[in-house]
Amino acid sequence: MLRSSQPLTGPNRRRCREDETLLGTILDEGERGFIIDTRSAQAAKQARMTGGGTESKSSYPQWRRLHRPLERGRPLQESFAKLVEACSDPSLSMDRWLGRLESSRWLSHVKAALSTACLAAQCMDREEAKVLVHGAEGTDTTLLVTALAQVILDPSCRTLAGFQGLLEREWIQAGHPFHLRCAHSAYSHARLKQEAPLFLLFLDCVWQLSRQFPFSLEFGEQLLLSLFDNAYASAYGTFLCNNEKERSLCKVKESTHSLWAWLNQPEEQQKLLNPLYSHNTLVIWPSVEPQSLQLWQGLFLRWIRPSQHLAEAWAEIQRLVEES
Repeated sequence: MLRSSQPLTGPNRRRCREDETLLGTILDEGERGFIIDTRSAQAAKQARMTGGGTESKSSYPQWRRLHRPLERGRPLQESFAKLVEACSDPSLSMDRWLGRLESSRWLSHVKAALSTACLAAQCMDREEAKVLVHGAEGTDTTLLVTALAQVILDPSCRTLAGFQGLLEREWIQAGHPFHLRCAHSAYSHARLKQEAPLFLLFLDCVWQLSRQFPFSLEFGEQLLLSLFDNAYASAYGTFLCNNEKERSLCKVKESTHSLWAWLNQPEEQQKLLNPLYSHNTLVIWPSVEPQSLQLWQGLFLRWIRPSQHLAEAWAEIQRLVEES
């Protein structure tokens, strides 16, 4: 699996011989690869007017392009805000609550992200094909798809250490602009153009996987909640800045502590582990049917839903596993 930003073909359909050679050497003679573009065909075409675009069939004859549009900007942020508003209003009747949930379209974004990740995973696992994923800059929906596909395909990414490595590789080092995307929470009245909860959408999709495959992930919900909290407000430097260059200029590693060092302390790590975990070497294929996707209550309803009984149940499960 490869990832990149969009090719800069522009309105004159410029070619890049180096890119063509690079993608050509990845494939054997007669082999075909798939390019998954996370923009619509129309959006990719419009991007040519500002210097972007997509791969032409004549220049990449062994590659088949598939468009799977995913929201990444203001529509996603507005969806997040609408969902939070609905979850914060305890006066709603059940009918109105369900209507607000549906109109927020948050679960539609979850479905689209999981579906696209499954497409990438299927191309690799069932077609045994090479896959290139890109959107516009390659630092938003591109990372969402590649990271989710690896969790689906690779059992090592479903361990606590492997998942941390995945986040470091696919989100932090790959240049997801955390400072811009997570500038404010959904409770803020400010609506900055660059804001979008892409990382939250990824965490929600991983939570859906953990719910559908409760034995296959070594970590539990508490890790995902901690990651969400630290992406928006943190005492650690792990999610600071927008890319590695900025972190280097700001001397983040020298001036701050790592979130991973804190989470990997034995007493903290114990709170994050899934006591039901059993190493699963198989690919985990999630269902994206409406009845299979649920609202992540542990996050979106955690301030209005009592958690005492859930915490007690979780502690009892841990006790029984340790005694067995």
